[in-house]
Amino acid sequence: MPAHLLAASRRQFLLAAGAGAATAVTCRAYGDDRSSTEEVVYLLNDTHIGEHQPTDSPVPSHLRQAVEELVKREQKPACVLINGDLALKDGQPGDYRHLARLLKPMRDAEIDVHVTLGNHDNREVFFEVLAEDRAEVPAVKSRQISIVETRFANFYLLDSLQETMKTPGVLGAEQLEWLASALDDRAEKPAIIVAHHNPRLGGDPAHFPGGLVDSDALWRLLAGRKQVKAYLHGHVHHRALAAHKGIHIINNLAISYVGNPAKSTTGWTIARLTADGMTMQTRTTDAKHAWHNEIERLVWRS
Repeated sequence: MPAHLLAASRRQFLLAAGAGAATAVTCRAYGDDRSSTEEVVYLLNDTHIGEHQPTDSPVPSHLRQAVEELVKREQKPACVLINGDLALKDGQPGDYRHLARLLKPMRDAEIDVHVTLGNHDNREVFFEVLAEDRAEVPAVKSRQISIVETRFANFYLLDSLQETMKTPGVLGAEQLEWLASALDDRAEKPAIIVAHHNPRLGGDPAHFPGGLVDSDALWRLLAGRKQVKAYLHGHVHHRALAAHKGIHIINNLAISYVGNPAKSTTGWTIARLTADGMTMQTRTTDAKHAWHNEIERLVWRS
């Protein structure tokens, strides 16, 4: 299951409860305020943290900016999701140690962070460095997958890492079988699928070659399960919305860098979940950018 950089007190609770072998980790809104009509989840993509990046270079500075904003929020998020490509290039041990240091203020603030892996990550190295957060019994052998349960939706965190430094991603038959079973077991609540790679459908054709190889098999599984409302991905370092067979496909900004600054920028997303949909607020690292604080409202399919 993906690493869960849990706040220290909750990590100890889970270990004491024997949850290390579970396939689901439950995170709840700060203070467990059941009277609220919305729940906040922070979405970050593509941190690309490197051990030797200068302190003042944009990549670690952008992540520090997001972390600082997040921990100062009056309404703490239910959790934070970081969707792949955590490491700079090929998943060196020092990259993950540096990432852990940058995320430490969130742990100290009792905010849970859940991550997926991308094509610039190394699965084995990642869990060697962050061994205390690794599940002892993965749901699917050699895949890091889990379910993060919030009040208004279940997030299914998938492992699309096929091979470090190989651009396309793949889920594979065993992971898809697990996903189908997990969705069927939780059909009563909206489901949001989270994986690093973009699907090769419903979006910009220029991004298809580097995306998810088994996109068609995934969508056959998702389309008929009406609880599935959205698919979140990173990988392309841009921002876009699309849909396929009624399922929203959401490409949020990368926090590290962009391939073409004339067309995109860096930042993160504040997702506000409600009973019937999700509002996404774009936060750009440049407060003067036209996208800064733009809001998009998504309504779930029925």
